[in-house]
Amino acid sequence: MPNTANRSMDLATWGLLVLLGFIWGGSFFFGRVAVQHVPPMTLVLFRVGIAAVALHVAFGRTHGFYQTLTSRWRELLIMGLINNAIPFTLIFVGQTAIGSGLASILNATTPVWAVLVAQVLTTDEKITPAKLIGCGLGLAGMVLLIGPSALGLADSPLWAMLAVIGAAVSYGFAATFGKRFKGVSPRITATGQLTASSLIMLPLALMVDRPWTLPMPPIDVIMAILALALISTAFAYIVFFRILSVAGATSASLVTLLVPPAAILLGILFLGETLSLTEALGLGLIALGLLSLDNRLGIKRLG
Repeated sequence: MPNTANRSMDLATWGLLVLLGFIWGGSFFFGRVAVQHVPPMTLVLFRVGIAAVALHVAFGRTHGFYQTLTSRWRELLIMGLINNAIPFTLIFVGQTAIGSGLASILNATTPVWAVLVAQVLTTDEKITPAKLIGCGLGLAGMVLLIGPSALGLADSPLWAMLAVIGAAVSYGFAATFGKRFKGVSPRITATGQLTASSLIMLPLALMVDRPWTLPMPPIDVIMAILALALISTAFAYIVFFRILSVAGATSASLVTLLVPPAAILLGILFLGETLSLTEALGLGLIALGLLSLDNRLGIKRLG
């Protein structure tokens, strides 16, 4: 089998990578629009439930699809919890009080947490100089962002920022746990975890939000929910799998750098959000950290 760890990307693949950056950046934009009218847990249920149905329709006829789903249901249930249910809920809770751009920047610390979690819970992924520098830069960017709020000097509430950081930590655990699915089609993993997270969120949304008592949201909110589920979740997985297959995991991880600028641009154009100097500096430090984690700054291993 050819090595796909770090293939060079042609122009078409770069185009897909930029597209995916805007799609996932759009998830913060759509979420910010929808969460003003739909409670977070119900919004998560709509997002994962509609996306799960779409992926079942798209991939369900693949040979052995449902046999694999049923045989791995326990792992998929955990993956759905830590990669969908918990982080999606925390992000939407945070977005009730902070803008889409800031949420996307804080969420971009996910690879930092993934490295730290892997260092603690695994034996085959050790901290290298590049990873150490990357973690330091990423955490410095995060501290720069939350520092003013912690001191009561910023408009963005600390609890909302910590909620989004909690989502990034959950994604970090998911990155390590996801190694259990090596050899399983990513399409099956994606469909299985979205199905599992739908089953998790259904009783929670019914008990906490009582969605049948909520007023009908405006048409623009309904469209935002559909876009969040079908474009930023279901279609995003399909695009990501395509990039993964032709360019490998390392190149695909570059999308992390593209999501915040896309979310910031959409927030500025359509939601009237602004980007402060502190947020821009924080984004810059996190971006440098991600490049270092991916060893694209040319930092050599010691020893």
